[in-house]
Amino acid sequence: MRIVFMGTPDFAVPTLDRLVAAGHRVLLVLTQPDRPKGRGAHPAPSPVKEAALRLGLPLYQPERVRRPEVVEFLRTLETDAMVVVGYGQIIPQSIIDLPRHGIVNVHASLLPKYRGAAPIQWAVANGERITGVTTMRIDAGLDTGDMLMKYETPIAPGEDALQLGARLAVAGADLLVKTLEALASRSVAPIPQNDAEATYAPILKKEDGLIDWNLPASAIASRVAGFLPWPGAWTWFRGQLFHIWKARDAGHGEGVCGALLAERRSLVAQCGANTRLELMEVQQEGRRRMSAQAFLNGVQPGRHAAPGDNDILGRAS
Repeated sequence: MRIVFMGTPDFAVPTLDRLVAAGHRVLLVLTQPDRPKGRGAHPAPSPVKEAALRLGLPLYQPERVRRPEVVEFLRTLETDAMVVVGYGQIIPQSIIDLPRHGIVNVHASLLPKYRGAAPIQWAVANGERITGVTTMRIDAGLDTGDMLMKYETPIAPGEDALQLGARLAVAGADLLVKTLEALASRSVAPIPQNDAEATYAPILKKEDGLIDWNLPASAIASRVAGFLPWPGAWTWFRGQLFHIWKARDAGHGEGVCGALLAERRSLVAQCGANTRLELMEVQQEGRRRMSAQAFLNGVQPGRHAAPGDNDILGRAS
């Protein structure tokens, strides 16, 4: 097929690679303009731009894809299909109408569950056991188009959003190629979504990572695993920001919710429903990420006493 590819993040790169490997003719790759990144705020290319350059594909980075000159340029390409994977802009109807087989989107959830910008993170954070990838035809709504094909997979115990995202990116690439083959042979029937079953996965905000220590340890562990790479799961410890990057349910135990304790060289936090959370990787404000063991080894008796009964996480001062 003659394909125009639209994508920006790391998640989209396996699909672009797989399209080329499958022999499709990628006429053009659209990705977001270079954005400031890092401490120096220097413009940096998106992962998809880097992949397009590596593959020697034509590249286009319009500031706004809905501008008339962009639409007219895409019209001249006479594409069979467009593929969208995390492009980052709303596709206008004027572009949706262009390709013969429509615009196919690779979405990292089992639609209609987890429509929106962060389906992988919210699925993990909410403790889902099953997730997957859906290919769908884009329409004017937010992930509301007719579904084409699905891939389903369990979320492994302890699997975080980064690990799951890497798996789903590869699975989505394979599913997309199968979907295009089915469209070409007219062997796939689009299925409308049931809006009554829809749930949403909105773009993450900093405050989403704030830990509520009244929740059970299992729920907090899911949020720690889900909110990666940003905003992370965070709280306050002795008046300073305290990130928890890795944790696991440590079973039952009684105490005040939020109490942080050093027990048998482990770092444990008391949670709701008489449960406890073992903190495995943490980061104090202004310091690097470290294991709980390194954190405890750095505590100096007298000057920085080890965590004890008087340390309640969540107190900002």
